[in-house]
Amino acid sequence: MYRFFVSGEAIKEGTVTISGPDAHHIRDVLRMKAGDEIFVCTGDEREYTCSIETLTSEEVTARISDAAKSGKELPGRIVLYQCLPKGDKMETVIQKAVELGAAEIVPVLSSRCVSRPDRKKAEGKLKRWNQIAEAAAKQAKRMVVPQVAGILDFKEAVSRACNSDVCLLPYEKCENMAETRQILNAIQSGSSISVLIGPEGGFSEEEANAAEKAGFSAISLGRRILRTETAGMAVLAMLVFLLDR
Repeated sequence: MYRFFVSGEAIKEGTVTISGPDAHHIRDVLRMKAGDEIFVCTGDEREYTCSIETLTSEEVTARISDAAKSGKELPGRIVLYQCLPKGDKMETVIQKAVELGAAEIVPVLSSRCVSRPDRKKAEGKLKRWNQIAEAAAKQAKRMVVPQVAGILDFKEAVSRACNSDVCLLPYEKCENMAETRQILNAIQSGSSISVLIGPEGGFSEEEANAAEKAGFSAISLGRRILRTETAGMAVLAMLVFLLDR
């Protein structure tokens, strides 16, 4: 079934009201009719099964037939801090990070980032990135739509990320897989986790040292050098394996 996200205020007396672009999508693109069933989420743990009652191009109302806790979200909050890659790679990073369970994606500008959008371009990119996150959340049957935050510089990102219980820094100069296993295996269910991924060319030595000094644990992703758009997905997959039980 198709999935749609609404605010909690959209649910009243056993019915849900869907408005805006989603209402148009339901009626005019998907060509759904009264009696068709959909899933609705409000950003909490519940997944609402609903039967459509009325449709217009501006508003769709549906009757709730079931509300269940789906358990689809990870038992922990993972924030991916991704240094801006070249081209449209950030779109792929966001899509796959949402599919893998990230709670938030934060674009970061480090010293070796080639992509440095000006303010106007950054605003346009941010809107596009959040649309991609919403589409990925629907496809992956997430209970929430992860936010793509505004672009931060490296120091701001490190300062913000260090509020997490666990801070991970995949770093090509870290070669101790045994220590990496210990760090990952020590992560507790329910922990908040920050993952900081470098751009093409990686972090400068000064940046890596600054992150470790701030509380990040450097980890290895193996003997092979991964592309920036691959590294974050590798870490997220490891965390899903450890936490999603």
